[in-house]
Amino acid sequence: MLARLSALFKNLAIYGLGDVATQILSFLLLPLYVHFLTPADYGVISLITTVEVVAKILFRWGVDASYMRLAYDCKTDLDRQRLTSTLFWFLTATNGVTLLVLLLAIRSVASHLFGAPGYALLLGLVLVNTFVIGFYFLPFHQLRIQERPRQFAALTTGRLFATLIARLLLIVVFQLGVLGFVLADIIVTAVFTLVLARWLRPLLRPMFSKTILIEALRFGLPRLPHGIAQQITAVGDRYILSLFTGLRDVGVYSIGASFGLALKLFLSAFETAWAPFYFGIMKEPDAKATFRVVTTYGVAVLVLLEAGLAAIATDLVRLMTRPEFYDAAAIIPWVGLGVLFNGVYLLTSIGLNITKSTKYYPVATGITAAVSVGANLLLVPRFGALGAAWSNAAAYATLAGVAFVLSQRVYPMRYEYGRVLRLIAAGLGAYLLTWLVPSTLPAWLGLLLRGSLVCAAYPALLLMLGFYHRRELAFVARLIAGARAKAATLAASGRAPAVREESVEAAGAIVEVPLAQDDEDPDVPGSGLHPAEPMAASPDTAGRPGLADQTGRRSAS
Repeated sequence: MLARLSALFKNLAIYGLGDVATQILSFLLLPLYVHFLTPADYGVISLITTVEVVAKILFRWGVDASYMRLAYDCKTDLDRQRLTSTLFWFLTATNGVTLLVLLLAIRSVASHLFGAPGYALLLGLVLVNTFVIGFYFLPFHQLRIQERPRQFAALTTGRLFATLIARLLLIVVFQLGVLGFVLADIIVTAVFTLVLARWLRPLLRPMFSKTILIEALRFGLPRLPHGIAQQITAVGDRYILSLFTGLRDVGVYSIGASFGLALKLFLSAFETAWAPFYFGIMKEPDAKATFRVVTTYGVAVLVLLEAGLAAIATDLVRLMTRPEFYDAAAIIPWVGLGVLFNGVYLLTSIGLNITKSTKYYPVATGITAAVSVGANLLLVPRFGALGAAWSNAAAYATLAGVAFVLSQRVYPMRYEYGRVLRLIAAGLGAYLLTWLVPSTLPAWLGLLLRGSLVCAAYPALLLMLGFYHRRELAFVARLIAGARAKAATLAASGRAPAVREESVEAAGAIVEVPLAQDDEDPDVPGSGLHPAEPMAASPDTAGRPGLADQTGRRSAS
């Protein structure tokens, strides 16, 4: 089991390296961006994104999920070519017709969405871009299936960095505003489509299998309403907020949601490595024991990140934005809590994929979408953006709960419930301790003190609550003793520590290639501008302006 967990977390680190590097740059650039984009501009970008993520789901027909699952059944190169070609030609025909219909109605759609003329061109460009990136899951899934995380990370991070640079030039240098945001996506997509052709071309042939298409749709179509419901949950709050407030409030909410979705840095990387991992060992006798341990420690990381983010939210907004955006601080903890619940959903609903019981996904996400819409309609008119944030957290808590129950019906597992409760208690306690730090401190100092306090108090409280097993404490003690012994040896010899060849190769693979979530999925790059991506998981949801990348998600992977 330890070898498997080591492989999982090694891949997680590689998959997540690009996202982390890009989001750090996005953080550093945010104070610059907010001088060139108003809250209303962020509101427009947020509504455009709402259309984009829903269109992305429609343009995939659920077969991105099917492709990952059915590819594991392919025995030969010919089988893989037949599967890939069948899905490629199907998507080309159906999505081409869908795109044409949408473009013919673009003026009326734009007028209804924004309540004003002048946005049809922006919306049309976004739909064309979404149509093209709808094929990206084919080469990216192959890289994941072949367990080539370095190439995957290099490509996705290259796209993220390219988008970040393009947006920096078009928004800051050329001052094109929202148009620059959209054009950056178009330019980078054109370039990376040519790059990804290298991996897609060998898989395409003039062949088509009706049998494969039927099997793919049987597996994937139940995820289509599931995916749409997920995105309604993820971004529908922005549309409802626009009905009762205005673009400025939508923009402020989006900035807060973007900071809250910072937790996706961990979650998106984990999800990318998680699906191939559990599919790969699902038939092993100790698979459930492995899943149980991963779930406990996955929740441990999410609770720590949420406690820390909630503690520094006000300091973070004061440090990174202008006064017009300060109201976003109240949004951050609740959106972060939603990400935590989304992580619980990803960890505990795997039985639905393992047993091919995807028919239950629409049930879980349909109930969640209903809760999201209902809560937003109830709370937004009275509480505005804060009501939308509360609705977000309630919706993802519903998703985690319902999907857990359904997964347990088809793939029962015993989780470490007592340890999870200790994690929650420690996270809450660490957060409450930060209230002792004076609120009058400068933003940078408050952020440093509150963040450090959470990081120190959380493991200490877990120790007091008896969370750690004896073997875990012994393992940590051995690590510390080994590190001290090595440091003492190096100090005595006067030599610097040797650098492992493997580390050099990993660094070179990432650094040498100019690097791109979506999502979250790899096909939706982040740039430090995008207001909060959806939390539905998929490689196309990487972080976008403001800090996040959503998920969007990766629904199937």
